[in-house]
Amino acid sequence: MDWWRRKAEEMVKEQIESRSIVSPVVVSAMKAVPRHLFIQETAGKMAYEDCALPVGLGQTISQPYMVARMTELLNVVKKSKILEIGTGSGYQAAVLAEIGADVVSIERIEELAVKADKLLRSLGYGVKVITADGREGFPEGGPYQGIIVTAACERIEEQWEDQLAAGGRLVLPLKVSEGLERLLVRERTHSGDFADLWYDYCHFVPVLRGIRGQDQ
Repeated sequence: MDWWRRKAEEMVKEQIESRSIVSPVVVSAMKAVPRHLFIQETAGKMAYEDCALPVGLGQTISQPYMVARMTELLNVVKKSKILEIGTGSGYQAAVLAEIGADVVSIERIEELAVKADKLLRSLGYGVKVITADGREGFPEGGPYQGIIVTAACERIEEQWEDQLAAGGRLVLPLKVSEGLERLLVRERTHSGDFADLWYDYCHFVPVLRGIRGQDQ
């Protein structure tokens, strides 16, 4: 067994299953994706530890538990059309793709988007990575069975709600006080209304507007 597979097994047992995440597809995906490839090389030894880590350009990869938690809340199944806002290193997109979802991922920082796209493709994940302002979503690919936002939100964008299919879920960390967010699941009912459920408190880098090119 490769060294990282042993570390991933330990990570899942100690950080994820021990915190009551039991979804078989989520557990399997977290074991299968080589997390160490998605972080800065200098932090490689900590890849499977219980913490967020830098991926460059001021961005981070969420702790393993938070990735698993948000994935479980999204209720992903094979062939689900999923929109991710905030590609970052591509790790969350890889977990979703490993489950079998059809993933579109938006990243506002072009350099990160290019790097994530290259890595995801090298690992065989057919994720569509787009450089754009994630606040607008990606209507061309909708409606989506799930939308996941991997950055702290001060509000829920109307575009995200508009692009969510009936029965679909929007999962995001919504700001509840200064420097603190809480995971919100907003589900679109078949009547077109929305139902909210609140979960873990957390902390993410913020959603920012606009696009940042490679020369910026």
